Amino acid sequence: MSNNIFDLFKKISTEKPQTDNNFTHMVVGLGNPGDKYAFTRHNAGFLFLDYISQRDGITINRIKFKGLCGQGAIYGKRVLFLAPQTFMNNSGEAVAQAASFYKIPPENIIVCFDDISLEVGKMRIRRKGSDGGHNGLKSIIYHLQSDNFPRIKIGVGAKPHPEMDLADWVLSKFSDSDKQKLKEVFEKASEGYKLIIDGKTEQAMALYN
Repeated sequence: MSNNIFDLFKKISTEKPQTDNNFTHMVVGLGNPGDKYAFTRHNAGFLFLDYISQRDGITINRIKFKGLCGQGAIYGKRVLFLAPQTFMNNSGEAVAQAASFYKIPPENIIVCFDDISLEVGKMRIRRKGSDGGHNGLKSIIYHLQSDNFPRIKIGVGAKPHPEMDLADWVLSKFSDSDKQKLKEVFEKASEGYKLIIDGKTEQAMALYN
């Protein structure tokens, strides 16, 4: 009997303590921090996180990994929600820190961001791909050393005039009519990201692309 109890003590001492470090997936929304950027086109990723946080009751306000974090359970999997606060061009710093800490592989990191090649109200889901000229994605790919992560592209529309500076366009605010279209696409995207977490990326692409 005494051997059994010492075996038990030994097992307990060698087991890793139970912590919250068991996230299997991460959902990242890209944007720039600060009130002046709140409803700009470049902040579509932040706005999407705001939407699903209210829709699904997920509080995203914990400061960690150079970002704001929250957590939730999707299809039985623990999911970390992250809004990097590093400004768009350095988004990869926050994503890589969180991914390294929780050992989340790139294929389990879903990145949601603005896409000027899609009209407002449109979205595209992709399993992986290049940065497509998006500086936030470029930073994430650089810091993860991988482009093998799914992404949800949220349409924000092309700049209205060819001569308009792109930075001025993506930092312009959504109109009221655009916000209504965003709400509709966010509803679809909020179902799409859950399918990706459930391992049904192809189904998500077929339904919502």
